[in-house]
Amino acid sequence: MTETNRQLVLRERPARAITDDCFELVTKPIPNPSHGEVVVRNLWLSFDPAQRGWLNDIKSYMPPVAIGDVMRASGVGQVVASEDDRFPVGSFVHGRLNWQEWTLTNPSTDEDAIELVPPEIDDPKLMLSVCGTTGLTAYFGMTEIGRPVDGDTVLVTAAAGSTGSVAGQVARLLGATTVVGTAGSPDKRAWVREVAGYDECLDHHDRKVRRQLGNIAPQGFDVVFDNVGGALLDAAIFNIALHGRIALCGSISTGYRPEKPTVGLHYYQLLTTRRARMEGFLLPDFLERADAARAQLLSWVRQGVLRVEHDELTGLERAPEGLRRLFEGRNLGKQILHLADPV
Repeated sequence: MTETNRQLVLRERPARAITDDCFELVTKPIPNPSHGEVVVRNLWLSFDPAQRGWLNDIKSYMPPVAIGDVMRASGVGQVVASEDDRFPVGSFVHGRLNWQEWTLTNPSTDEDAIELVPPEIDDPKLMLSVCGTTGLTAYFGMTEIGRPVDGDTVLVTAAAGSTGSVAGQVARLLGATTVVGTAGSPDKRAWVREVAGYDECLDHHDRKVRRQLGNIAPQGFDVVFDNVGGALLDAAIFNIALHGRIALCGSISTGYRPEKPTVGLHYYQLLTTRRARMEGFLLPDFLERADAARAQLLSWVRQGVLRVEHDELTGLERAPEGLRRLFEGRNLGKQILHLADPV
């Protein structure tokens, strides 16, 4: 390989907000693949709130990114050199590609190795959104935890985000009668109502949002899909219906910083009196059924009943900005980074 590989490595852990100075841009040569190895040109990278948690030096379900390591991220790329017959040159792959322009990997030995993009997916970017972690999380959170049925009223927080924008549409497709969202800007709220098809979308910054939720759903919400945590989750619990179900997907209001959140829950006792259930989940719990779920999501997209939005930045240097945008509420739909065009 004659190209050089630009990478963003972790230089220092962020104390609070993610800054460009937390990362260092380095350049290294791209080695030729040895037996079993594959070289991938990275086309698009994904931004997910969990990445902020990986920057904290604390024990979690995944080890933290080490100082000096390339920042961990999923992505979609195209094979440019291969010593593995399963991954021919020109094929599209998805997996752990990280914040760099090229990835050398051994699919047989590397943890979270790359996989081929299924041939039925004609737009590889969908593997970072509705056909990837985002869509699968929304799908399983609704089908396994929320389980909306005909007549149910559903609330989705952060409804204009990558997961929330899919979750509410899935709830409707599963039979929910009323779907309500929350979002932080007029443009986002308009998109949630007019494009994603929610019945209503409230401003989560409004200090009266708890009361507004009660006005919309006087009998309470049968299903809550929460991506935010904090005060907004507390408002949702206050308005939970008898035998309601709350799916805990994320807590972006905490910023996923290492310190204890400043906002706790005040109304958790209502889970008892209303015999409601609040349950957290992670996508790996359901990965054995990912192919069937992905097929259903793709079918809905092709039928035009499930809308997908990509919020795209360009250039490796903007990767810290892309991750930061998630916590500043600036992304609409799935935040991704474009690095190169497919060949």
